Amino acid sequence: MTRPDPESGTPGGHRDRGAAAIELVLLAPVILLVMAVMVGGARVWLARAAVADAAQSAARAASLEYAAGPAGAQGREIGLAALTDVPCARRAVVIDTAGFGVAVGVPATVSAQVTCAVDLGDLLGFGLPGTITVQAEGHAALDTYRRRR
Repeated sequence: MTRPDPESGTPGGHRDRGAAAIELVLLAPVILLVMAVMVGGARVWLARAAVADAAQSAARAASLEYAAGPAGAQGREIGLAALTDVPCARRAVVIDTAGFGVAVGVPATVSAQVTCAVDLGDLLGFGLPGTITVQAEGHAALDTYRRRR
């Protein structure tokens, strides 16, 4: 049986002093790592949702044009505008306007491919793990009986 400490009245005496500080020092890196993983996961999840939305918006905007040239330009503009609030290190929007070459009366589509490199290097402070590339594709139908140039 251990005697109570005369100063604190707790069993064990001075042996427990500083235990909370040591526990905090040991657990702090683990807690910070878990928080960094959660923040990184949230960034990637939000980027995936935004990239999917941007791809669909870009394809829809391109499908509303009458010619392939303006359709590509409009689709790229709308796709990049949809990614303004997303923390991408690199972004790219590619519009496939081959559907404008199909004859009127034949169903055709326009597609958009949006890519975003989500930066995760600032989470841990020493440059790891880098970036994760998120990519999505959207499709929109061209009006079958509308004039195309």
